[in-house]
Amino acid sequence: MTTQTAGRVLLEMKGIGKSFPGVKALEGVNLSIREGQVHALLGENGAGKSTTIKHLLGLLRPQAGKITLNGINLAEKPAEFKKLVAYIPETPVIYPELTLKEHLELTILAYQLDPDKAWEKAKELLTMFRLADKLDWLPVHFSKGMQQKVMIVAAFLTDAQLLVIDEPFTGLDPLAVANFIGLIKEAQESGKEILMTTHVLADAQKAIKTYAILNQGTIEFTGSLDEIRDHYGLEASDSFDKLYQLLYQEQKNA
Repeated sequence: MTTQTAGRVLLEMKGIGKSFPGVKALEGVNLSIREGQVHALLGENGAGKSTTIKHLLGLLRPQAGKITLNGINLAEKPAEFKKLVAYIPETPVIYPELTLKEHLELTILAYQLDPDKAWEKAKELLTMFRLADKLDWLPVHFSKGMQQKVMIVAAFLTDAQLLVIDEPFTGLDPLAVANFIGLIKEAQESGKEILMTTHVLADAQKAIKTYAILNQGTIEFTGSLDEIRDHYGLEASDSFDKLYQLLYQEQKNA
């Protein structure tokens, strides 16, 4: 298992437990992310990835355990905690009556950013993702890929300490994927923490070194891709589809 040495621990989920009627969604989830670390959360559908993310966003309250970011306890200071977090959802959250410009103005307002500095940064991001001439567009004219780019621009526009990114590569063209990975690396170098869920490991491994395997509501292993292969007995030639097959078999036999 990988020993994490770089940077101090800024995000810590300790002993997180959550149950719904008839279902134990999370049990004793422990996850820590250090300053400047990009961390991936892998697991089968139903393993608890979405529930974990919802806890980090403050959308669900744990029945056991605690979550802290930069020393701030989510349960005690939710508003202060949430200002440190930016989220890129798998399904873009777009307001149909707002233009692209108004979406970014809403982000600037929500995170209390300096407007001049924020728009300077926004122009760079908009140019990067070929959206600079679409500020007055309404979402009805956006493709799925364009909507995803809006989410990326809005998240990286903030000064959030933690970026939570859920299946970000869906709908992105190769140039956008390359630019997105470049932004992740820049965020890492600036000391931010990033938690990403993804099934597209070919792209993800360009920026991610540490992976946590979530299975049946608990994190059962954390390490590099090579360490995960060793732990689960995968050959170097095996695709990670086989890992998901093994996790599914474990779940089926439980």
